[in-house]
Amino acid sequence: MDSSSIVLIYILTLISLSFPTTSTTIITLPLEKVTNTQTQSSLSTDPWKTLNHLASTSLLRANHIKNPHKKTHALSTPIYPQSYGGYSVSLSFGTPPQTSIPFVLDTGSNLVWFPCTDHYICQNCSFSSKSNPSIQSYKPKLSSSSKLIGCQNPKCGWIHHDDTDDIQSRCQECTPGVSNCTEICPPYLLIYGSGSTTGLLLSETLHLKPEIVPDFVVGCSRFSLRIPTGIAGFGRGEASLPSQLGVNKFSYCLLSHRFDNTEKSTLLVLYSGSGSGDTKTAGVSYTPFLKNRVGVFSVYYYVGLRKITVGGKKVKIPYDFLSLGADGNGGTIVDSGSTFTFMEGKIFELVANEIENQVRQYKRASEVETSSGLRPCFELPKNHKGMKIALPKLSLHFKGGAEMELPLANYFSLVGNSQVVCLTIVTNNADSTRGVSNGPSIILGNFQQQNFYVEYDLENERFGFRQQTCN
Repeated sequence: MDSSSIVLIYILTLISLSFPTTSTTIITLPLEKVTNTQTQSSLSTDPWKTLNHLASTSLLRANHIKNPHKKTHALSTPIYPQSYGGYSVSLSFGTPPQTSIPFVLDTGSNLVWFPCTDHYICQNCSFSSKSNPSIQSYKPKLSSSSKLIGCQNPKCGWIHHDDTDDIQSRCQECTPGVSNCTEICPPYLLIYGSGSTTGLLLSETLHLKPEIVPDFVVGCSRFSLRIPTGIAGFGRGEASLPSQLGVNKFSYCLLSHRFDNTEKSTLLVLYSGSGSGDTKTAGVSYTPFLKNRVGVFSVYYYVGLRKITVGGKKVKIPYDFLSLGADGNGGTIVDSGSTFTFMEGKIFELVANEIENQVRQYKRASEVETSSGLRPCFELPKNHKGMKIALPKLSLHFKGGAEMELPLANYFSLVGNSQVVCLTIVTNNADSTRGVSNGPSIILGNFQQQNFYVEYDLENERFGFRQQTCN
């Protein structure tokens, strides 16, 4: 079934809306890895299958980020429910507040949405909400503060961008000039790298202890394709959680990826209110955010990556790929929703070749490269445990002098008892002779952010980081 052909019929009474209040406190939320027992058991017998799946989903994610308006995707990855290689926060909505629902933290999208009603359907997820109670859904009928958003409400334009300046085009059943039209905001259809979701916009009360935020815009999804869990958009648009809350800074520290089911968590911290001025966090290196003026890419957090070094040697990457062009293409973004970092074909080949040139002591693992979808992969000595693995350092150098020297575990993966390590960076193998393709050239994923304190300082328009153990 094509998700773009779904028609939702969902009737609620439309009640007048008011704007949310601004929090003046620091709010902390547990931040956990998105895992699923069924997923882990299905992959545990073949660790390279795990890497292949995460590499595939990372590529699908990158293809979507680079082509956000494209409605179809070549979905070649196996279907594993909730195996996003991502991180989740739990949020509670409604009056009275309903049980907290997990949301995938996604800095590459805007809308916050949850599985909605008893009839939520997740197609190609290997299960449905009725047969698997682990899919938590929100029940509008149980909340006295749940209200459908009308088509004339300016907030409807947050998700239907093309119609923002033309209310009549989305309120087709309303009489022109009539301000009390009861037509609801049209259904949304959101396309992600791994699937899609569709539903209606609601105004609802969000509970963030100790704050209560009324009239928060949230998506009530009735149908999803391959996405059983809600998503919390933390991007730069009006509908995102930071924008609606008036957050001036947020930070997180991502637990290490170990491809296992852990109940450990760290904290997502939201700062809002009068702001902290130009105060910097101790030990944090900063680089300015860059703004992409092209509408489809304006939601992303761009940073000025100046160079990449391998073993201290600068990789000679053409300037056009690292810089953000006037057409909106090129440059680097930070994306918590991507697992492995993506590099445009030209950049990846230069980086991978330099790594291969510097690694002479280990044999290439060609069979593993085929099965995992990653390269280069190297065979380690049988007695490598306890030994120092000699692989070149990979460092990212940003505008302003900030340098992110990645720990080995953040760019080479050793799974289970395997004697093989693979570079955890993916590429689309684009034809480098054609120059920069659509969208960002580099997408810094969460695998490379693990065990880093990461800060999005929205007030001062800068991105900060420092290496630390996130436990």
